[in-house]
Amino acid sequence: MIERTFAQKHYSTAKDRFLKPAFVNFFKREFSSLMGPMVQDKVAEQIIEIFENMYPNVERVQPGQILWNALDKTTRASSPNRRYVPVILTVINQQDVQQLENGESISKIRQNAIARIIEEAYQQGGLLSMRDISLILLRNDAYISKQRKDYETKNKKVLPHTGNLHDMGTCTSHKNQIVYKVIVEKKDAFTVARETNHSQRAVDRYLVDYYRVKTVFKEKPDPEFISMVTNMSKSLVIEYINLYKNYEQKT
Repeated sequence: MIERTFAQKHYSTAKDRFLKPAFVNFFKREFSSLMGPMVQDKVAEQIIEIFENMYPNVERVQPGQILWNALDKTTRASSPNRRYVPVILTVINQQDVQQLENGESISKIRQNAIARIIEEAYQQGGLLSMRDISLILLRNDAYISKQRKDYETKNKKVLPHTGNLHDMGTCTSHKNQIVYKVIVEKKDAFTVARETNHSQRAVDRYLVDYYRVKTVFKEKPDPEFISMVTNMSKSLVIEYINLYKNYEQKT
């Protein structure tokens, strides 16, 4: 066995003051029978990585902002292996206060704030659900969803959230915009998916259902019959019939 040098003897334990060796020594002391040296070292690295990801530099957080763990936009909320990313969200800023001072309605300012934090999360690699925002603002999910839809309608845009990008929840208000872009504006489905912040799968599903309803409707314009043939709910069939009447039957 090679004898250690004086420097090695003198300084080796000084490393225990740092974070990773502290974890390794804890595992060695408490779980030596379960973890070998290589496993101890790897687990310590993973814990540090999780810690650093969960707590980014707080100097970036400004007054009016919060730190939130959003769903990683590359995973689905329904996945057993879902991942999260820390995002910094601007709940209120100086411009919001200025608008209040100018007499702007708080409802409009709140809608803008909802849109802002949805887009901020997306830019940082995360997706917010309406439940996330309801927790942040302490309002119920239905109220947040209505505020988001009102903003989207007024501004003619679709915000990136779990409901549309992951094809979850009820996003029926977007059928109109998607069908309009394809039928009236003559855009391809790939472009529409990008412009509406929808997954390609969601856009394709809307279009397939639209064309199914349209095909049957032209043969027999009876919602009950179409519902039975397509195995779609009557209310959904009526939505697509109205889109067909608005965008194609008139032309």
